[in-house]
Amino acid sequence: MAFTARTAFRSFLVLALAALTVLLAGCNRTDNAAAPSFRGLDLTGAPYGRGFRLTDPEGRERTLGDYKGKAVLMYFGFTQCPDVCPTALIRAAEVKKLLGADGEKLQVIFITIDPERDTPEVIKAYTAAFDPSSIGLHGDAKRTRETADEFKAYYKAVPTGGSYTMDHSALSYVFDPQGRLRLAMRHEQTADDYAHDIRQLLAGK
Repeated sequence: MAFTARTAFRSFLVLALAALTVLLAGCNRTDNAAAPSFRGLDLTGAPYGRGFRLTDPEGRERTLGDYKGKAVLMYFGFTQCPDVCPTALIRAAEVKKLLGADGEKLQVIFITIDPERDTPEVIKAYTAAFDPSSIGLHGDAKRTRETADEFKAYYKAVPTGGSYTMDHSALSYVFDPQGRLRLAMRHEQTADDYAHDIRQLLAGK
């Protein structure tokens, strides 16, 4: 799936909805401490994106709690994606390098939206090709939809002749080391933007 105008519009809608939700939630905040200066969309306090329950390529059930103590950079995609998903994973690997020694404190997670074709073996080989420390997770069709809905992520199968591709939003989600959803990063942002924000989360902001 190319990063088309439709994809950009879907990501814009997701961001706009998220921003409105967080803005409304923020009306109730009483904390006067200076907020961190993020380059991504600040989702602190959002009433969604609370977690996931999916399976890794070795068959182990994984939840967000498994990665407590690390920042988590999470992306929804599929292995046959021609450009957007590879770009996201290449950028994630670059972010870890930019973080230097703190790169070990970042866990990259790839969640497939195409469990029919993305078998555990396929997902494992795919994520390892970008960064051996990245983890690919999958669920059945129902669990995949529930997880995407929890994060307000969009995806839809699009027929292409005798097969199909996937249209999907292209945001990356970032959790702090306490397991709280904090950020949505846009596909158009740079690895430096991502690293800038993740450094702040690792510093406890």
